[in-house]
Amino acid sequence: MSTDTVQFVAAAVSDCGCKRPSNEDAFGYSVEHGVYVVCDGMGGAAAGEIASSLAIEEMMRCLAGDARDKTAPLEELVGQAIHAANESIHSRAQSNVRISGMGTTLVGLAAEGKRVLVFNVGDSRCYRLRSLRLEQISQDHSLVQEQVRMGRMTHAEALRSPLRSVITRALGTQKSVTPDLFELVAEPGDLFLLCSDGLTGELTDALIGSMLAVDLPLNDLCARLVKAAKEAGGHDNITCLLVRAGS
Repeated sequence: MSTDTVQFVAAAVSDCGCKRPSNEDAFGYSVEHGVYVVCDGMGGAAAGEIASSLAIEEMMRCLAGDARDKTAPLEELVGQAIHAANESIHSRAQSNVRISGMGTTLVGLAAEGKRVLVFNVGDSRCYRLRSLRLEQISQDHSLVQEQVRMGRMTHAEALRSPLRSVITRALGTQKSVTPDLFELVAEPGDLFLLCSDGLTGELTDALIGSMLAVDLPLNDLCARLVKAAKEAGGHDNITCLLVRAGS
């Protein structure tokens, strides 16, 4: 067995939830190219759906399309893809007053051998389950989580805050955006979860971790997470994308 690479498999489920008439979440992935992305759109009318769809389209074009530069460093490719996605959404919003101000969160994972680059803008999250321990890799760009990080609010207070859905960074709302990047080394058995806040707003990290620790196919795990979030209220759209590293 090679020590320089791992094999990945993936599955995803997206659902409107119980309260929303449409689904403004979107996802895309290519196991072949090692690219996995989840977006949660926002804006009036159909703007959120447009923003998230544009983001996925651009990310996949840049990172999994024929035009991808196979010689460029992974960080550079991811940065170019996020810039293209942001520009696409912002330009479209500027051209139509009905969708002005639309935007989307973004969380993604790009794999190159055992090397994994996690990137995010907004409060959609990436978790890693390793040896039955769930760890949040990304950091929320939200008002309450920034207060928590500065020590001005406890985690429990953040969960109860009426401002918990206010995000401080998004794709498309400004001419430029700065993502967070996290570099990891994948090990066989690692399970990565990319999800919108429709999941994490309903289920605790402890419950998510216990549900992911069950030995089931990834499609079934995704479906179980979505079902649990809907049973807990399903107040928002719910998207789960699971990526498992194998030997």
